[in-house]
Amino acid sequence: MTLHVSNTLTGEREVFEPQDPEEVLLYVCGLTTSDPAHLGHARLWVAADVMHRWLEHEGYDVRHVENFTDVNEKIVARAGDPDLGADESEVARHYVQQLLEEMRALNLKRAEVYPRVSEHVPEIVDLVRTLVDEGYAYESNGSVYFDVTSYEGYGALSNQDVADIEEQGDPDELAEKRHPADFALWKAGGVAPDAVHEHRKSDHPGDDDGPPSGQTWESPWGEGRPGWHIECSAMSMTHLGETLDVHVGGQDLVFPHHENEIAQSEAATGERFANYWLHVRLLQTKGEKMSSSLGNFWTVGDALEAVGANVLRTFLASTAYHNEAVYSEATLAEAEERWERLERGYETTVEACDSEAARTKVTDDDLRAAVATAREEFAAGMNDDFNTRKAMTALMDLTAAVNRHVDDRDRYDYGALRDAVHAYEELGEGVLGLSFDATPAGEAELAGDVVDLVLSIRERERDAGNYERADELRDELEALGVEVQDTDDGPTYRL
Repeated sequence: MTLHVSNTLTGEREVFEPQDPEEVLLYVCGLTTSDPAHLGHARLWVAADVMHRWLEHEGYDVRHVENFTDVNEKIVARAGDPDLGADESEVARHYVQQLLEEMRALNLKRAEVYPRVSEHVPEIVDLVRTLVDEGYAYESNGSVYFDVTSYEGYGALSNQDVADIEEQGDPDELAEKRHPADFALWKAGGVAPDAVHEHRKSDHPGDDDGPPSGQTWESPWGEGRPGWHIECSAMSMTHLGETLDVHVGGQDLVFPHHENEIAQSEAATGERFANYWLHVRLLQTKGEKMSSSLGNFWTVGDALEAVGANVLRTFLASTAYHNEAVYSEATLAEAEERWERLERGYETTVEACDSEAARTKVTDDDLRAAVATAREEFAAGMNDDFNTRKAMTALMDLTAAVNRHVDDRDRYDYGALRDAVHAYEELGEGVLGLSFDATPAGEAELAGDVVDLVLSIRERERDAGNYERADELRDELEALGVEVQDTDDGPTYRL
């Protein structure tokens, strides 16, 4: 079967053909490190992760790059909060660490690199200089703007005409620009106080010495900061070259961010920037998108603590990335039930396969056909523009087939059950990123008892003031895969 994808750039469903038949260059627009991640961000993460996993399953070497935007006025607005950090870089580091921990907790495959804007300013300056030298950008009062009228294809991604595009950027930039739609590549000076106040949260501690202005860097046009759009172009081209195979991002980034990425990148190189643009539809809740700015979000950390990674991944994979997804108590409950059925199905399959009743010479043609069909339908779904809903349905059908086989027979088809176990692990774990655990109940109970014992010893060490030893015990548990959380009611843990 051949993978087909929906390319936002062309508006067409296309056969996927990477530049190198053995390698895929995948760039994912990452997060601005100014707030905790929420389920809308996790939807993008999991969608990109499953794409990565399926491409690897199909034999490609995937070079996955996903950035952190650690230079932004929203980050500056968080500076001074004692829980986050004194300045822009400290706040960014705080959230980068949190995001990485949540990515691992969600069982995301690691990207090849996680570039940060602050580490790529020289590349950004060089790219801006090229655009100025080639006549696509101009300096104005120490800032540099991209001239949208100089790039013939501007507006192709978002299907807009330059004449119809409204002003981009801050209103006070208008007098500096030749065209209202021109966008900033380099901004003179630091972050203006009014921008800090605009993004500052109401419970932020007051400023004794005035609002911070953020980091600045030297450039040919004076001290300043990079514009938002130029950052991804510089980072992606630094690590993946001038032309990407796949560029993934949220639907809300089509314009202006991705439109501007295309214009500035292709103007600078003369090459196509990305061959396939895949946009993840936004997560809706109560009739509007889940968003930090709207305050209608559930953080990834809270969601992981409440229901765990398997339920979240099941929920997020139950809707194809190119379709609208809705978060509610009902849709989450459906995902939890779906995961429990899959988990029980896997455990039933493993237990039956390892039981005395599993026989080499017993054959169930129906079960064997069901395993083969599940694989075929799973692959058909994934090759249909990474349709994880169809893939998930294939695993649910496999579960039903295994249950029928075990319920209807005294002796089992060992070969079919073994193949079913492999299908769960190869497709459910390897592609959808779920984590099945067929540990016998007795062993799981014993493991829990051991963890409780270690935690009780840790509490006694803390009560005695031996905090260093208590921290060592916590670190040793975490090294074994036990995540410890200290609460007002005492420590809890998750395996």
